[in-house]
Amino acid sequence: MRQIVLDTETTGLDPNQGHRIIEIGCVELVDRKLTGRHYHQYINPGREVDAGAVEVHGITNEMLADKPTFSAIVDDFLDFIRGAELVIHNAPFDVGFIDAELRHELREETVNSLCTVVDTLVMARQKHPGQRNSLDALCQRYMVDNSQRDLHGALLDAEILADVYLLMTGGQTKLALSAEEGDDGEARSDNAIRRLSSQRPPLRVISANSEELAAHNKLLDIVDKASGGTSLWRRTPE
Repeated sequence: MRQIVLDTETTGLDPNQGHRIIEIGCVELVDRKLTGRHYHQYINPGREVDAGAVEVHGITNEMLADKPTFSAIVDDFLDFIRGAELVIHNAPFDVGFIDAELRHELREETVNSLCTVVDTLVMARQKHPGQRNSLDALCQRYMVDNSQRDLHGALLDAEILADVYLLMTGGQTKLALSAEEGDDGEARSDNAIRRLSSQRPPLRVISANSEELAAHNKLLDIVDKASGGTSLWRRTPE
């Protein structure tokens, strides 16, 4: 099963008021494992970014001046997500903006015609009713490191959401390699999560010495005595 965890950043809150997408970040899961493939793109929206939005994501008009328009990247983006299940936190927001961009390009496709969508905010509210279910709150609840998330960023948030989603849905996360460059050839953002290299040296295994083993057995004798012989520590599995 192929899933794409997706996030966007925008010039403002409402596409019906002319606001546009300025960043798209996606990471790929196949059979609930991170593959290391991702899509990341900054976009020139052809309009000013609201000051309030800049305070949230830190993306300024100057940063976007030399970036491609949505028209220039739409085919590559749709090819990356086509046929996948999208995993999005507060999906109506991102889906609404993507559909608005597609209408702006006079495209017949919609997100729901290309993909199925899972909304992790709805999932979190069902799983944790009456609690805070923002991405930051879920990171705290599931012990996902979001210390680099001083500002919102589409790729970073997608990577964090992927870990939260896997934990929230009961599966152990498996971090995979991520290339230093994305499929679009652009280098990963400096604040992106760094995955462990498969070429790292093996972990050193340190065995207990005879004195440590003797101390361990002495402690087990005390546990056995205190429990009336019901301790499980020395029992071997059948």
